Amino acid sequence: MGETVSCFGCGAQVDAAPGKPHKYLGTVWGCWEAFGQVLAREYSAGEPDVTHRLSVDAYALQHPGTPGRQTIQSMNVHLVSLHLILERGASGQEALLGIRRTLKAAPYFIWLDPPTPNGSMTVLDVAPAADMDEHRKLVDLWAKDVWQAWSPHHDHVREFSRRHVEQ
Repeated sequence: MGETVSCFGCGAQVDAAPGKPHKYLGTVWGCWEAFGQVLAREYSAGEPDVTHRLSVDAYALQHPGTPGRQTIQSMNVHLVSLHLILERGASGQEALLGIRRTLKAAPYFIWLDPPTPNGSMTVLDVAPAADMDEHRKLVDLWAKDVWQAWSPHHDHVREFSRRHVEQ
């Protein structure tokens, strides 16, 4: 790795190579590229369920961006998804259904100030996994770590989910 830069979303030290990251998530190219590698592993292993859902949720919540319609929607959706999986025991498919229900409650979304620090693990802790078993374990730890970082907002997420999602 040549020159590095600190990702302004998760704080990971990543390659400073130029590139265009996600259009509204608060990330830099090197971090976005590492997340692409994590997703590629999941897709190539046919991992469309809980592990994939958790990695997408954890990454999005560590890179919430700045307040705006898309970022507020993203934050709310991914927080509800983590709540459903980690606290309610939902499968990836059940969390996806919860996300669809969450989107119907868009008028009730609010911006929640992201925690600092926003977890102690990053995508860089998952990317070097030796195999899918290790990958699954690391994604699970990462998602739990991010969910814990957002603990000041857990009561809000639980109440939002109870009112708008868990019907």
